[in-house]
Amino acid sequence: MSVIGEQIKKYRLQKGYTQDRLGRDVGVTTQAVSKWERGSTPDAEILPLIADALDVSINALFGREDQDIQLTMIKKLSTMPRDEAFRSAFNYCWSLILGLSGEADLAENFADMFYGHSEKRDLRPDYFAKLLCDEGLALARISNDFRHFFLMMRPDDDILSNFESEEAIRQVFALFADKKILKIFYYLYTVSDIPVTASLISNGTGLELQDVERCMKTLCDKQIVHPMKIASVDGEINSYIIRFETNVLPLLCYADGIAKGSPHPVFGICDRKKPIF
Repeated sequence: MSVIGEQIKKYRLQKGYTQDRLGRDVGVTTQAVSKWERGSTPDAEILPLIADALDVSINALFGREDQDIQLTMIKKLSTMPRDEAFRSAFNYCWSLILGLSGEADLAENFADMFYGHSEKRDLRPDYFAKLLCDEGLALARISNDFRHFFLMMRPDDDILSNFESEEAIRQVFALFADKKILKIFYYLYTVSDIPVTASLISNGTGLELQDVERCMKTLCDKQIVHPMKIASVDGEINSYIIRFETNVLPLLCYADGIAKGSPHPVFGICDRKKPIF
């Protein structure tokens, strides 16, 4: 059977159509449909009619459903206003967790509930959804005005081999355990994406100037903050800007979830059998 024939049969059965019904909708005989499904290829000019009758795209008839979905999503999001596009993109992300659960009926019930939650505020401030299985991990925070998403495919080897050393990871946590550095980060994320001087950071955080300069040197050494020079009447002044490539903000988001006691997810599935690492 050809790829097109396989796809025609698959979508015909999904629609609950007989070969006769599809033939009538397309304008061909039942025998023609039977031949397609047994290996012959429809004429090119009839493919749009078959796609319309089955409510699929021509790409889907060629077995390119995934590519078709991706292109449709890209085109849709790229034509939306940015704020609307982000809302739609998050809804797509949330739907991935439901789809990956493999529980179609259960997922549909939760989809209806959370679609309503995403459109209006309610009394519960935070919802969490989590999926953990041998193939990967997906997490979502679905709050009234604070939403984020994480998806990880399990690597072919193991997760731990992709990490830096245990000591390097420990140093990251040690860095953010410094109260002054954490306070500086909170301040830097409240200002526009422009360079700021140590004196301005000192004024905004209430920290001593020498403490700010020490912290900024550490952050520059860690390549989290980028140092810049500003010319002034008093000569060159050191200034700093957070490198947008860093993963500080996602780290803070997930640290907040841990600080909240890792609330039990309203939609959660864990069917992991293998070690996580």
